[in-house]
Amino acid sequence: MTREEVAALLAYAVSLDPRTAPANEAEATERLNQWFALLADVAPRAPHPEGRHWDASQAVHRHIATSPYPIKPSDVSSLWHAFRRDVLSRHMDPLPDADPDDEQAYRAALADHRRAIETGRTVATPRALMPGETGTRDQREQAAAARLAALGTYMPRTVADALAPLRPVRTARERAAREGRPDPLDVPCTWCKAESGDPCRDIRINPQDNSTRARRRAKPHPSRLDAATAHRHAQETAV
Repeated sequence: MTREEVAALLAYAVSLDPRTAPANEAEATERLNQWFALLADVAPRAPHPEGRHWDASQAVHRHIATSPYPIKPSDVSSLWHAFRRDVLSRHMDPLPDADPDDEQAYRAALADHRRAIETGRTVATPRALMPGETGTRDQREQAAAARLAALGTYMPRTVADALAPLRPVRTARERAAREGRPDPLDVPCTWCKAESGDPCRDIRINPQDNSTRARRRAKPHPSRLDAATAHRHAQETAV
């Protein structure tokens, strides 16, 4: 808020609760300086994707109507920050216009868009439902498919390299594709029965109770690589 908007908010608070009126001009100036310093990052008004818009004057009205204590700047700013967190939690960042290979510009564009959301300069884009959230199974699957389609499969090479240690299976598959080698995960594993797309597993049996435990392997079973090579050869021969 600007200094003028904070002054208007203070005047509105005094009109609703005259006991908070400053005793003199010096006290009024000191209070204005304090409120402006503490509410400079609070928007006077901001939109909400579900229509529950923010208005600082409504926050003042709500406090005075429900609390016996004189209003403080934190009574407004705490509600604003809760509103902002709620908006951002429902928001899905669009793809910036910046070059994704220019990491600094890409991050700056995302940060600027989020600041625009926080200050009410633009409306948040509602994010899709994710698995485990409300909605039917079909709705969740459709929402997930729509979000994946919107995001696409491309990411900056620098980001992919940074994430490589955290997703070894995906990294190995991408490397095989770039190098033109057969991808073992294109076929099921006849050894551990892992389905296509799933990594191989080591099955361990507890001799005490015969219970089994599966652990993901870092590399596929050799027989699966042989099967993938044969599958690739068959496809190339058919073409």
